Amino acid sequence: MIGSLFRRQNKGRRVLDELPGFGTLVGSNTCISGEFEGTDNCVVNGVVEGNCNLDGVLLLSEGGRWNGSITAQNAVISGTIEGDITIHMKLELTPTARIYGTISSAMIAIASGAIHEGEMHIEKGSDVIRFEEKRVSPEP
Repeated sequence: MIGSLFRRQNKGRRVLDELPGFGTLVGSNTCISGEFEGTDNCVVNGVVEGNCNLDGVLLLSEGGRWNGSITAQNAVISGTIEGDITIHMKLELTPTARIYGTISSAMIAIASGAIHEGEMHIEKGSDVIRFEEKRVSPEP
């Protein structure tokens, strides 16, 4: 009931609106090196050094850092990425996102304040959505 009410209020426009949960968490004091593959939805609060092939949603938090190429179904980026990103569906860059590399996605939404240095490729017929972040993260 609460989940459906939340989705109705937010209209399902954002990647995380209808996400049932995350199966993988990389903690803020964790560093992973190597290939990162899977089908779970993943939250990265720490550091990953290597390439990613994820058949799910990647959430890179504000303190998270990724060095390497990323391929995923959907992604919400609040941290820093040094590498190319290929997202099959929707990519959201929050105000704290810092991307240094090529972005390719079917749909891209960029919040005011996000920084991207590199090329951008978007599916033909789509426009980049620019927005002001109005949602506030809940206090811990």
